[in-house]
Amino acid sequence: QVQLVESGGGLVQPGGSLRLSCAASGSISNIYFRGWYRQVPGKQRELVAGSRSTGSINYADSVKGRFIISRDNAKNTVYLQMNSLKPEDTAVYYCNAQQASATYWGQGTQVTVSS
Repeated sequence: QVQLVESGGGLVQPGGSLRLSCAASGSISNIYFRGWYRQVPGKQRELVAGSRSTGSINYADSVKGRFIISRDNAKNTVYLQMNSLKPEDTAVYYCNAQQASATYWGQGTQVTVSS
């Protein structure tokens, strides 16, 4: 089992920045993917940014150039630095970790971009 604990959400004005953190614990040795998804009411959860153990990184087109995913392997933590935030970035953000046999989710953290 893998436990994911998120932090860093909140209310920010358009153009502002936030950093989300996701700390993993438990049986983390075979995780090959760490990422961030987001969801708004009535819509499917969508991938925002992902980082594979191979080193490859991908972003949703809507956040390219504004969001940065990074990892601190010593702390088993993944970060999502969100810059130039827009009202359409408002959502619940979920941390995700994947192993060959299982997928894990964090509890979700609300990000609201509003003036």
